Amino acid sequence: MKKKGILLVVMLLLLFLLLGACSGESTDQSATNATAEETETEGVAEETAQTEETEEEPETITETVLLDESGIKITAKSLDLDGIFGPELTLNIENNSGQNLTFQCRGASVNGYMVETSFSADVVNGKKANDGIVFSDTDLDLSAIDTIATMEFSFHIFHTDSWDTYLDSAPVSLSTSAAASYTDSFDPSGDLLYEGNGIRMVSQGYLEEDSLFGPSLKLYVENNSDQPITIQTRDTSVNGYMVETIFSADVAPGKRIVDTVTFSSSSLEENGITSIDTTELSFHIFQTDTWDTIVDTEAISIP
Repeated sequence: MKKKGILLVVMLLLLFLLLGACSGESTDQSATNATAEETETEGVAEETAQTEETEEEPETITETVLLDESGIKITAKSLDLDGIFGPELTLNIENNSGQNLTFQCRGASVNGYMVETSFSADVVNGKKANDGIVFSDTDLDLSAIDTIATMEFSFHIFHTDSWDTYLDSAPVSLSTSAAASYTDSFDPSGDLLYEGNGIRMVSQGYLEEDSLFGPSLKLYVENNSDQPITIQTRDTSVNGYMVETIFSADVAPGKRIVDTVTFSSSSLEENGITSIDTTELSFHIFQTDTWDTIVDTEAISIP
C-alpha cells in the first residue's frame, strides 16, 4: 500500500509539472503573438505618418482683385485643379462700364512657361458673371508642370457688338500657396537651333507618340528680349521631301515655352514617308504686336 501511495504521488507530481510546462508554452506564445501584433501596428502607424508627411496639400489662392479700372472689376476667387481640360481659375467679373463687353485673356504663363488658355465671357453693362480661365493640361504636361506656383496673364476686353477694343490690361500676376516653397525646374537642354536677338531655341527630340495631326518635334524656346515674339516655321522638308507643318508660338518677354512642330500626316503619306530620318526647316521670328520681322533664320538641319 505504501508503494502504491508513493507511486500515485509521483504520478500526480509529473502530471502537475507537465501541465505547468504546457501553460508556460501557451503564455510564451501569447506574449510572442502580442509582441508581433504591436510591432505590426507600430509599423502601419509609422508608414501612415510618413505618407501623410509626404503628401502635399493642393495649391490654393487667396481671393485677389486682379483688375479694377474703367468701370471693370475682376476678382480671382478660387483655383480648381480638377477641371476636365485643365486647372481652372474662377473669376468674378463686374461690368459697370456703360458698355456690353466681352472678356478674354492674353499671354498666359504658368511658372514662367507660356500656356494656352480657354476663356471668353460676355457681360452686359450693370451685370456680374462668374467664369473661369482654363489652363491647358496638354501644355502643362509638355512643360513638365505638376505644381502651379505662379500665373501671369493680361485681359483683352472689347465691345461685344463691334469687337472694338475697350481695354487691354497690363499683365497681372497671381501666386498660389505653393509659391513660397516652389523651385523653378527649367530644362534648357537639347540641340541648339538658334541663338540671337535675346532668343534661344533648342530641339529636344522627336516625340515617341504622334499627335492628332501627325508626328512632332519638341522645341524649347527662351525669350530674353524686351518684346513679345512669335515664331513660325518655313520651308520644311522631311527626308528631302517638302511637307506641311503646324507651328506658331507666342512668347512673352522673359518667358519660356515648350511647344511642338507637328508634321502633317497627310503630307508624309503623300511622299511615302514612314519614318523621319532628317528634317530641314527655317524659322520666321517677328514681333507679335507689330509683325515686324526680327529674323529669318537660315535652313537648319535636324537629325
